[in-house]
Amino acid sequence: MAVFVQTEDFDVSTELAKMRAGKPAIGAVVSFVGLVRDLNDGLDVQAMELEHYPGMTEKSLDDIVQQAGQRWQLLDTLVIHRVGVLQPLDQIVLVAVASAHRGQAFAACEFIMDYLKTQAPFWKKEQTSQGARWVDAREADDHALNKWQLAGTISTNSGKEPV
Repeated sequence: MAVFVQTEDFDVSTELAKMRAGKPAIGAVVSFVGLVRDLNDGLDVQAMELEHYPGMTEKSLDDIVQQAGQRWQLLDTLVIHRVGVLQPLDQIVLVAVASAHRGQAFAACEFIMDYLKTQAPFWKKEQTSQGARWVDAREADDHALNKWQLAGTISTNSGKEPV
C-alpha cells in the first residue's frame, strides 16, 4: 500500500508492473487515471494549479486506503496525486487497486477515487480565458460519496481543517 503526492509525472505501465511484481495471488488490477481537461463549466482551461498541505494530505490519503483495505480483501493499493501547475492532458492522479478478484478491485478503486474527489485536502485553481478561479467539488461527487456512507461508515472529516 503506497501513497505519493508529487510534482513529477508518472508512467502508468511502470507503476502497475511494480505493483504486480512477485505477487502471483493478484487476479485483478483496476486503475483510474485522472487528467486535466481543456474545458470546464464552459470555459477554456489553460492550466490548473493544485495545492495541498504536505503531511496532512498524505495522512488523509493513507486513511482512505486503510478504510478501503478494511472493506475489501486487497493485495495492494497505489495512489499517486500530482500537485503544482499542470496543463491540459497532463495526468493528475493514479489510483490502482490489486486483489484476487475483479469485483473487489473495482469497488475499492471507485471508493478511493470518490473519497479523494470530495474529502482529500487538495485545492484546484484553474487559469481560464476569463482569469483564475478556484474549483469546488461537484454535486455529483458528493452524491458518489454518499453511496459509500450509506453502505457503511467512512470518516467524514475532510482533512481540510486541522483536527
